[in-house]
Amino acid sequence: MFAVDTIDRNILAVLQEDGRLTVTELAQRVGLSAAPCHRRLRELERAGVIRGYRAVVDGAAVGHGFEVLLAVTMDREESVAGFEAGLAEIPEVVQAERLFGEPDYFVRVVTADIAAFQKLRDERLARLPGVQRLTSTIVMKKVVDNRPLPT
Repeated sequence: MFAVDTIDRNILAVLQEDGRLTVTELAQRVGLSAAPCHRRLRELERAGVIRGYRAVVDGAAVGHGFEVLLAVTMDREESVAGFEAGLAEIPEVVQAERLFGEPDYFVRVVTADIAAFQKLRDERLARLPGVQRLTSTIVMKKVVDNRPLPT
């Protein structure tokens, strides 16, 4: 396992706030010269500590402002692989987690509006293998969202 030290944690903290920094800017913010900072950054990437870089997009600005948290209860354990594969093919599913206990999954879904969600729920989500029950909760307001991990 890769050991993350204090300098690595500083690099991670800075990058979680601004992933578009150049290596030179990153090095200045964490108190290193560019070459050692670049080596540490590449090692964090190689070790899988940093899994990638992406833009955080405002869903409402691109027509996906309606968000639902979906609790999924399965009726057959043997359907898990098919359910998960099917879920992965639905672009409106932006997060899915398998849980111990009830429900079996929590799924975060984004759509344009309630009508689009209803259609997605009825035509795709409810028809996935092994689904016994879907319980939908509409997100009223995001209180904490995309918070960086503590370093």
